[in-house]
This record gives sequence, structure tokens and C-alpha cells, in this order.
Amino acid sequence: MENVKKYHEGYFMPPTIDLSWAYKQHPDKAPTWCSVDLRDGNQALIIPMSLDEKIEFFKMLVKVGFKEIEVGFPAASETEYMFLRRLVEGTAALAPLGGIGEELAGYKGYGYATVVEVLSAALQAGSYLKMLTGFDKDGTRRPYHLGHFFIVIDPEAFMGVESFKEICTEILHELRDSKKAPGQERIYTAGEKEYLVWLERKDKGVPVNEGVQREFIELRDKFNLPYVFPFENK
Repeated sequence: MENVKKYHEGYFMPPTIDLSWAYKQHPDKAPTWCSVDLRDGNQALIIPMSLDEKIEFFKMLVKVGFKEIEVGFPAASETEYMFLRRLVEGTAALAPLGGIGEELAGYKGYGYATVVEVLSAALQAGSYLKMLTGFDKDGTRRPYHLGHFFIVIDPEAFMGVESFKEICTEILHELRDSKKAPGQERIYTAGEKEYLVWLERKDKGVPVNEGVQREFIELRDKFNLPYVFPFENK
């Protein structure tokens, strides 16, 4: 690789190196648990939870002592949207990314969330934090002023494209060949499920959830458009 001398370390070792963890034969404290029961779709449930059930379940998780609780995406359904609205409004409380307090929280999660917020909002003068609720201070709906951040990395500046592809392929193969959880037939890596969904939807189209359907109907009625959506006949 040409001009290799122009590259230098971009990291710094900690002031005190502590490798005592490497000599432990067993954990000396409980791990940090993360609940994923409230993610959008409730994929594991035949009948998804209602809004009230989600709030009750969330409060139970907090009472049990979970410091990290994953929640759904607001655009997934009306229930997810309203549930997150309740969290923002204070009807239920959501622990920040990484947990609560210096002893129980993880600084990586908190730092990662802040960096994402800065790169995706500050650089573009976009909305951030509670500005992303979709409502102004008076409770009136307003359009999202989203910022986006993209980064491009040239593997040629490091080890070369072919070497990069070979290593990535080995990583993915090793992950997929790992021991599967009981009852599971396949291990997916990041992007696989989305790719499979894309293969299906490129021919059959994209399904429209109930929340989006209601918005379509509201816009149609607002502008008095003479149109009947296919999903209204079901």
C-alpha cells in the first residue's frame, strides 16, 4: 500500500491497564439484562398486545428492575405510536439508552446515542430529542424536520477491497454457522431479513399498516378526493 507512513494510530490506551477480568473463573456480579418484549409487532405473540397492555407490561418490567428496555418503532402501528407518545408525555417512563445511574448504566450506549444525535441533527440543523415527537409545544401536528448522516469508507485506504470482502465473508459465515438457539432453524445476519422482504415486496408491493391507512383516509377526506382505497373493501 502506497504512502503507508501517512497513517497513524487513531486510538489511545487507557491510563491504567487492568486485566484482572481475564483471570476470573466466574462472574462476581449479575449481568445487565435487556428486555425486548415490547418491540414493534410483538412478533412472538399470536395476538399482539394492546396499548394498555403494553403500558402495564412496561411498568412491570421497570418494577422488576430492568434498566434497558427496547421499544417499538412509532411508524410500525398505531399502538406503537401511541405507546411511545405516552412515554414522551410522562404517562410511562423510559430509561435512557444505556440504563440509569453511573453504576448500572452503560456509558457506551449513552455515548453512542449522543454521537448519532449530533451527526444526524446538529450537522444538518435538524430536529432532535423531544422535537421528534411530531407535535409542537401546543400539541399541534407538525412535519418532521429530520437530518441524516452518511459516511463512506474506502477499504483501499486500509487493507484493499478484496481482502476486506474475504474477511467480511468469513465473519458472516462464522456467525451463521454458530450454535443455534433451541427451536431455531437459521441464524440471520444484519440485512438478511430485509433483503428477503425486499425480494418479496418488489413483486407483490409494500403492505400498508392500519396507522398509515388512517392517515391516507384522513388526507383524502380533507381534500375531498373521490377515491376508494383497496384496503377499505376488506
